[in-house]
Amino acid sequence: MIKLMDSGAYLINGTEIVPDQEDAAALIKSKTGKEISKQEAAQNTMAYGILKEHNTSGNMDKLKIKFDKLTSHDITFVGIIQTARASGLTKFPIPYVLTNCHNSLCAVGGTINEDDHMFGLTCAKKYGGVYVPPHQAVIHQFAREMLAGGGKMILGSDSHTRYGALGTMAMGEGGPELVKQLLSQTYDINMPGVVGVYLKGAPMKGVGPQDVALAIIGAVFGNGYVKNKVMEFVGPGVASLSADFRIGIDVMTTETTCLSSIWTTDEQIKEFYDIHGRSEEYKELNPGEVAYYDGMIEVDLTAIKPMIAMPFHPSNTYTIEELNANLADILHDVEERAKVSLDGAVPYSLQDKVVNGKFMVDQGIIAGCAGGGFENICAAADILKGSYIGSDGFTLSVYPASMPVYMELIKNGCAATILETGAVMKTAFCGPCFGAGDTPANNAFSIRHSTRNFPNREGSKLQSGQISSVALMDARSIAATAANKGVLTAATDFDGEINKYKYHYDANIYANRVFDSKGVADESVEIQFGPNIKDWPAMGALPENMVLRVVSEIHDPVTTTDELIPSGETSSYRSNPLGLAEFTLSRKDPEYVGRAKDIQKAEKARMAGENPADVHADVKPVMDVIQKTFENAAYENTGFGSTIFAVKPGDGSAREQAASCQKVLGGWANIANEYATKRYRSNLINWGMLPFIIEEGDLPFKNLNYLFIPDIKKAVEEKWDVIKAYTVSLEKNTLSEFDLKLGELTDEERQIILKGCLINYNRVD
Repeated sequence: MIKLMDSGAYLINGTEIVPDQEDAAALIKSKTGKEISKQEAAQNTMAYGILKEHNTSGNMDKLKIKFDKLTSHDITFVGIIQTARASGLTKFPIPYVLTNCHNSLCAVGGTINEDDHMFGLTCAKKYGGVYVPPHQAVIHQFAREMLAGGGKMILGSDSHTRYGALGTMAMGEGGPELVKQLLSQTYDINMPGVVGVYLKGAPMKGVGPQDVALAIIGAVFGNGYVKNKVMEFVGPGVASLSADFRIGIDVMTTETTCLSSIWTTDEQIKEFYDIHGRSEEYKELNPGEVAYYDGMIEVDLTAIKPMIAMPFHPSNTYTIEELNANLADILHDVEERAKVSLDGAVPYSLQDKVVNGKFMVDQGIIAGCAGGGFENICAAADILKGSYIGSDGFTLSVYPASMPVYMELIKNGCAATILETGAVMKTAFCGPCFGAGDTPANNAFSIRHSTRNFPNREGSKLQSGQISSVALMDARSIAATAANKGVLTAATDFDGEINKYKYHYDANIYANRVFDSKGVADESVEIQFGPNIKDWPAMGALPENMVLRVVSEIHDPVTTTDELIPSGETSSYRSNPLGLAEFTLSRKDPEYVGRAKDIQKAEKARMAGENPADVHADVKPVMDVIQKTFENAAYENTGFGSTIFAVKPGDGSAREQAASCQKVLGGWANIANEYATKRYRSNLINWGMLPFIIEEGDLPFKNLNYLFIPDIKKAVEEKWDVIKAYTVSLEKNTLSEFDLKLGELTDEERQIILKGCLINYNRVD
C-alpha cells in the first residue's frame, strides 16, 4: 500500500524510479543517453523551480522568499494587521484575502466575533485587500477557487494552506511571517529537502481522498520522513485522480509535518481553472527528464482501503476492516494512548461503543477544507440515497466548503438527497475542525471528514470533566456508516453506484457578496474597532543576562498547539492578547498562567526602574546565589521571565497565539528536545522567545526551578553554538551547569530576538 525508500531516488521521465545506489548514474545514462549529477537532478524538481522563481537572495541554499498572495481567517487576521500597523503598514503590497470561517458564529456574546469581521472589512478597504464574509467559503476553498495559480506561491496563517494539487506551492505559517510579507520583507528558510510521492494505479470504488491521505500520514508521521520537506506528487497514478480528489489528499499533507506540497498538473487541473473562469492561471508542471528526490514514497492506489484515524492523532491509522476485525485490541490501545493524551484527567473508555460485536458511532461530520468538497458530498449523497439515519442518537451534519459548492449541490439534487435522510446541511464553517459547533455528548464518538482529531478538537472540555472522541474518515465511509444507522461501515461495502457529477461554478455568488478592492487602498477609511480588539502590550528587549523560572514541565511525546493555547472556546478572545493569554495551557497545565504571571511581576518592576526584589520574594535569594559566581549580574542587566519544557512542542495549527500568549505572560523561552514543526519555532522567534534545545536524557532541572543564563545577549549576537546555563538551587545555595543550544538562526531572526519581538524590530515610533 505505502512503501518508503531508505535512500534518495531519481525519477526518469516522471515514471521510472531509480534508487540512489552505486550503479544509479550508469543506469540513468543507459536509459537517457545523458550523464547527470545528483545536484543537477535535484534542480529538476518542480519544487526547486518554483522556489527559485520566488527567491530573492541569489543563493538557493539560503532562500529569501517573496510570496504572490496572502490569506488569513478571522482567528488570525486581527492580530496580524495589528502587528503590521504597529510597524508602519500603509498598504497591502500584494493581494491579501481576509476570510471569515472560524469565528463565524455570532450567537450569545458573539458580537465580539462580528466586531472582528467589521475590523477585517474596513482594513480590506483601507489597505487594499479582499474580504470574504462569514458563511461564504472556508479559507482554503476560496483560495482554491479564486487565488491559486500554476507556479505561484501563497502564504497563509492557517496550517492547512496547501494548494499543491493546483500547481501552487503554499505554506501555512504563524501570523508574524505574514506581517513580514506585508512589510515587504522575506520568508527566510534553508532550501528544503524534496520527497517524491509516486502514485500508481487507481483507487477502488468507495475509497476517497481522506483514505489515501490517512494511509500516507500513518506511514510517515512517526518517523519524520517528510518533516519540514516538500512533498512532490508524481507518477502515473496522478492522472487517475480528479482535481477534487487530489485536493482532498493535498490538504492533509499538513498532518505529515511537511513544509509544503506540489503536484504534476494536467488537463483535469486545466479544467478546474477553466470552470472557475481563470484559465490563464493554469500552468503545466512536471519534473525534468531526470529529477532527484531526497526520499521517495510509493503509493499503490489500488491497494488503499477505507481508513480510520483513531483518537487522538491523524497518524493513529487503521483500515476500517482491520478495526472491525480487532475491536478489543485496538480499542484497548486507544485507551492506553488516552492516558498520555488526557493525563488521566477524566475516565475514558470505548468499550461501550461495541454493541453485539459492532462498533457504534454517535455522530458523523463532513466538513471544511478537507471534507466539504463537491465530489465528497456528491459521493456521500449517492451512498445515502434511499436510506435514513434514524431517530435515535446518531446525527449527521454536512458543511459544503463554499457557497458556490452548496449552490451546485442544490441544483443537482444532492442536497435534497442528504436532507431526506434526516441529515443536516450547514453553511461553510471550519468549526468542526477546531471544536466550535456540533460538539457531541460526553463520551460520544464522532467520525469526521475534517483535518484533525486532537483531544478537545470536537469541543469537549477536560477541565469540566467532559471528553468525547473524534476519528477521521472519508466522507464515503461516513455516509456508509450513517446509512447503517451508526454502525461503523466501510464505503467499499456499498454495492450501489457512485456517480460522477459535472460541476458548474456560479461566479455571481462571490461577485455579489465578496468585497474586492482590486488592490486599491483607500486611506480615508476609518478602521472599525470593537471594545475587545486590543493592542499588543509593550515587550522589552533581550537583557544581558536572564533568570528563567520553569513554570510547566510536559513529558508527552508531542505537545500540540491546541494544548498550548486551546481552540474553540477561546475564539471570542482572539483579538485581545491579554484576554486570550488567560487560556494558555489551560487544558494541559491549569497552574501555568498563575505561575507565569507571578515571575512576570519581577520583570515588570525591573522595566519600570523599580527593584524586582520588592515585588517577588524569590528574587533576592536567587540573585544572591548567582552573584556568588557571577559578580556582575545585577537587577539592571538581568531579566526575569518564565519558560516551559516540552519534549516536542508545536504540532498542529499555525496559530501564532501558541507562542504570543506565553510572551505576553512574560515568557522568554521554550526548552525542548526538538520542535514538532518549523512554523511553531518561527512563532517563538518572531515573538522574541528563545527556542532552546536540550539533549534528550535526564533533565538538569524540574518544574518551578530557577535557571540562570549569563551573557545570553552576547550569545545571540556572537552566534554561540553552545550556551552555558545553570540551575539555581536555593536549598544548596549552588549553581549546576548544563548546556543549551539555539540551533540555526538567520541574522534577521537574531535581531528580532535581541529587540524582543518582531513588532520592536519593525516599530516605527
